[in-house]
Order: sequence, then structure tokens, then C-alpha cells
Amino acid sequence: MNTSITTTGLQSLSVSQRLIAGSLALLLGLTLLVGTGFAGDYRLHNGAHDTRHAMGFPCH
Repeated sequence: MNTSITTTGLQSLSVSQRLIAGSLALLLGLTLLVGTGFAGDYRLHNGAHDTRHAMGFPCH
């Protein structure tokens, strides 16, 4: 039985395009993490409180 896996998409991107996409994803993730971590609104803070502590992100 022959099993063939075909991947498309990543092979068509150049290294610089992958770095740009990765950098943008990292920037978005950090913005969400820091924005939620230091939010002044108690609803945003409490909504993500347990998740932040589980990941080791201090919020107090």
C-alpha cells in the first residue's frame, strides 16, 4: 500500500514571504497577549485571567 502526502502552499512561498508571515503572526499574538494582560477594563482582564496565569504571564 503506497501512501502519498502532497503538501502545497508552503513550497510556493519564498523564505522572505515566510519570514514576513511569521513576523506578522508573532506581532499579532504579542499584541493580543499584552493588550489583554494590561487591559484597564476588568471584564477583559478577568476574562483572560486564568489563561494568562496558566501560561506564566503575570498580570498583577
